[in-house]
Amino acid sequence: MDVLVLIDKLDDTVHNAKPVPLTDQVRVDKEEIYDILDQMRATIPEEIKQARWIVKERQEMLAEAKREAERIVKEAREEQIQLISDEEIVKQAERQADEIVEDARAREREIRLGAEDYADDILNTLEVNLEKFTAAVQRGRDRLQGREEAEVS
Repeated sequence: MDVLVLIDKLDDTVHNAKPVPLTDQVRVDKEEIYDILDQMRATIPEEIKQARWIVKERQEMLAEAKREAERIVKEAREEQIQLISDEEIVKQAERQADEIVEDARAREREIRLGAEDYADDILNTLEVNLEKFTAAVQRGRDRLQGREEAEVS
């Protein structure tokens, strides 16, 4: 289950709890709250696994882009060696090799930046979800703490 759904469920449980007469306190089913918190604890590690998978995928994409760039550079150098026959052909080969190298570097940079942006977006979403989860848990604890203080009084 999605952590945000569980946070909403926890919030609804506290929000719809029966009020304690003559106080601002509410009465909640402790087991129901613990059940929702247990579900949250079970869900968060899965989202963290997903974030780690995304980081791993990003690293693999960067490695693939680097291998592709190296392959292109190697091909360019091999082509350059084959074209050495006279001065004009050598100059042309050098220009072409430089263009291929620059294209490869530009492509590698584009792929790397795209992968980094994608990973950053996913990690940002996870961070927002975790902040919401933490805020909901804190609200629940604050409400429970307020109830406990009312019962002690």
